[in-house]
Amino acid sequence: MRMQTGVLKQFLELCGKPILMHTIEAFVDACKDVRIIVVAPAMYIDFWKNLCHRHRFAQPYQIVKGGDTRFQSVKNGLSLVSGDGLVAIHDGVRPLVSRQTIINCFCDAGNYGCAVPVLPVVDSVREISGQTSRILDRSVLRLIQTPQVFDISLLKMAYEQEYSPTFTDDATVFEQAGHIIRLTEGNVENMKITTKNDLAVAEVLIKQLRNQV
Repeated sequence: MRMQTGVLKQFLELCGKPILMHTIEAFVDACKDVRIIVVAPAMYIDFWKNLCHRHRFAQPYQIVKGGDTRFQSVKNGLSLVSGDGLVAIHDGVRPLVSRQTIINCFCDAGNYGCAVPVLPVVDSVREISGQTSRILDRSVLRLIQTPQVFDISLLKMAYEQEYSPTFTDDATVFEQAGHIIRLTEGNVENMKITTKNDLAVAEVLIKQLRNQV
């Protein structure tokens, strides 16, 4: 709705191809043997497959329908994951996640059981309470990004909990199950494309990255 288009934002074109394709390619570039699982609304699965055909997108992937909440969508995706190892949960509309962020998250998750990329808060922040507000200490605040990477078995057990509206991301689910969240450094460009302005900024950033190669 914020994008004001009739197409889900992950399927909008960015520099000639859907945003989600850029996102998948970022992970393939960072981890050549990565296994991709796309979670999409049931009514958009054929739409996505047609996009792949039209853009000759040959990267292997599995696809599963999403749920009514992020919690259920992730749980549906995890149903295709088995065995030991690590699993990364990533927003499809974060195509500018860096190779180093992905690698760092997997490395830290391998050592600590989970890893969540974050950025320091650079703006002043105020907490509103009724008609008043108070300044918060931004030095102890962090902005959360994805991919959030976890030990497979631990995350699957965490997702056996009952759903709670407080589960805003996978880290909150994992934390509620009794685990400590390991924070790692994200990258500034790893923005979540939500508005038309975000899309325009992402296009400029991608073109800049291409010129650096």
